[in-house]
Amino acid sequence: MTTNRDLIAGISPYEEIIGFSRAVRIDDRILVSGTGPVQPDGGVPPDAAAQARRCFELIGAALAQAGASLEDVVRTRMYITSGAHAAAVGSVHRDLFEGARPAATMVIVAGLLDDRWVVEVEAEAFRRGGGK
Repeated sequence: MTTNRDLIAGISPYEEIIGFSRAVRIDDRILVSGTGPVQPDGGVPPDAAAQARRCFELIGAALAQAGASLEDVVRTRMYITSGAHAAAVGSVHRDLFEGARPAATMVIVAGLLDDRWVVEVEAEAFRRGGGK
């Protein structure tokens, strides 16, 4: 059995520093790394909802490079730094995934890699049609 494995690069400076890919596609499965709310200029949106939207924009871009979309997402994990952010992040998730309704987890963590981040998200998708 042949396994197709593709590495998807993103814009995070941490990819090179830590040695990871924004996403990895293996046949029809796409795993998207933890994604922080980084803007192209290095800035970070000011609130939890905007940060969540930015994370999902970056995840969507990685999925598009892998031939998939947010509609193909089957699993999300959302890491937030305070329970006070849960409603805002959950609302963004609901709006973006209302049709797909992936399995989801939201976890409160002590902190994230960048102190400005209040949310980080990872996702898993299955590309319709599979393979390359």
